Amino acid sequence: MLNFSKPVLMKKQTHLHLRWPEALIKFGETNRSDNSATMTSLDMSPASKKQVDGFSQKITKEAEQLISNFFPEKIAEMDNILQGSCSLKDLSVIRAPLDIPIPDPAKEELKKKKKEEKEAKEGKKDGDKEEDEGPPCGPIACNETVEKLLKQIKPEIQTLKECLNTVSMWIQLQIPRIEDGNNFGVSVQEKVFELLTNTRTKIEGFQTQISKYYSERGDAVAKASKQPHVGDFRQLVHELDQHQYCELRIIVLEIRNTYAVLYDVIIKNCDKIKKPRGDLSSKALIY
Repeated sequence: MLNFSKPVLMKKQTHLHLRWPEALIKFGETNRSDNSATMTSLDMSPASKKQVDGFSQKITKEAEQLISNFFPEKIAEMDNILQGSCSLKDLSVIRAPLDIPIPDPAKEELKKKKKEEKEAKEGKKDGDKEEDEGPPCGPIACNETVEKLLKQIKPEIQTLKECLNTVSMWIQLQIPRIEDGNNFGVSVQEKVFELLTNTRTKIEGFQTQISKYYSERGDAVAKASKQPHVGDFRQLVHELDQHQYCELRIIVLEIRNTYAVLYDVIIKNCDKIKKPRGDLSSKALIY
């Protein structure tokens, strides 16, 4: 007797085996299409897009104004500083008086003995002795010539940093979507942006150098006041002042040169920065 149940089951199993992968494929295709749609398009409200576009237009306007008008003005201003307050040739004029009296060895020795005898009678300890001792001289002021020049140059450093930030942001906003084709203009944008980044790092080093000057001069003055009989410590203070004056002149030169180089590079490559892939409509006419 024939068993008709097995062929029916086998047929159903074969049918299910054949149909199930097709259903999986269709489901996967539908899923991929949904994901790709999500990845290629991003929902953005008109109000948000308007805000971003407005910010981009504002940065573009500020950057173009800086490059076309502000940079040339700053080049002239830095030249005036170089010819004015940074034009000293005789650096001995910068020497600031140090109100630190030079002690007489004989008087100091006698004074020291009297103090030791008094401390022995009162029974003071070494720790109390150090606490009671005050500075051997009065307050010592900063170098007026260097300080005046620093007050003039520090705002210029901060102004240049802010200009670099604005121009860098403008160039980044001009970078087009990443795709195959003519990317020579994009490489120009990247080179200019790299120049701006390196320049900013160098400018930040100027501020660090100024802080270092105050620290080193303070240490030198402290040593000169504690050991007033050592002439080298006094001379060290004067050397630091003269060195800082020369460094400030170099900083002004670097600020002026930075404005000049950025103006020259951006003006020469303005078309590539604004339109890194050129005019697509004109290329279409060629072909």
